[in-house]
Amino acid sequence: MARRRKGRDISGWLLVDKPAGMTSTAVVNKVRWAFDAKKAGHAGTLDPDATGLLPVALGEATKTIAYLGDALKGYDFTVRWGIQTTTDDAAGEVIAASDARPSEADIEAALPAFTGDIRQVPPQFSAVKVDGARAYDLAREGETLELDARDLYVDELTLVSRPDADHAELRFVCGSGGYVRSIARDLGQTLGCLGHVTALRRTWVGPFDIEHAVTLDEVERLAKTPEIDALLAPTALALADLPELKATEAGVARLRNGNPGQVLPGPVEYGDLAWASHGGEPVAVGRFRAGELHPERVFNL
Repeated sequence: MARRRKGRDISGWLLVDKPAGMTSTAVVNKVRWAFDAKKAGHAGTLDPDATGLLPVALGEATKTIAYLGDALKGYDFTVRWGIQTTTDDAAGEVIAASDARPSEADIEAALPAFTGDIRQVPPQFSAVKVDGARAYDLAREGETLELDARDLYVDELTLVSRPDADHAELRFVCGSGGYVRSIARDLGQTLGCLGHVTALRRTWVGPFDIEHAVTLDEVERLAKTPEIDALLAPTALALADLPELKATEAGVARLRNGNPGQVLPGPVEYGDLAWASHGGEPVAVGRFRAGELHPERVFNL
């Protein structure tokens, strides 16, 4: 018989301003402990040395993580020209160097090739699986990997400032699966000067913004107190990019049992993905067909 997981049945999103030096998993574990939550997860891994927005889902909010998969994400990052590393960031060992430095005009001219629908090879040290193993585990064992290029949509890549000849600060907005470290590596190779990331901060993920994030210090200060629950954003916030349909009273009962349920007319067409609400809370996410929502996720809120 499976052992029941201990903790509270609490649901919602906590937007954390992740500090450098922690893994995303460590942040999730800290949040789960602080809220004494049964279940927790996150929307989009950040590298340990990266900072910025890490949306952490508690309870029923974990069911909405899948609907953030295609959400755009925004980053600010700094590239150091002239050095390539094993990890494509400052944590790795130097494997090549160059005395060349690009002009501001050179950088601006190179950026359009990295926007739109592109193909990107992940870093050697990444969570990509190779024959069932993580690439970073194989790389740590000294293997040089031939990783396949992947499709990536880049909405924006712009030069923000040029502090000095060795550095450039850029803004990057991309879809699912993008690696900022790969952008720095490939941009440095294109410009003939090499490059790696020295600073990386995520500023937003879909409907979530860093302006509404809290620090881990604040989470720890309020840990295990009644006041900590006030930090949570609603579960439904993650569904902001999907159309909302109001469920009827009869529809709510059917949807909660995993059956198609009646919803009121709304801005959707047959087969569209949408979410049904009742009293402001999500009841289910599914496909709209003939006046009913056919659920693929049901929420117990």
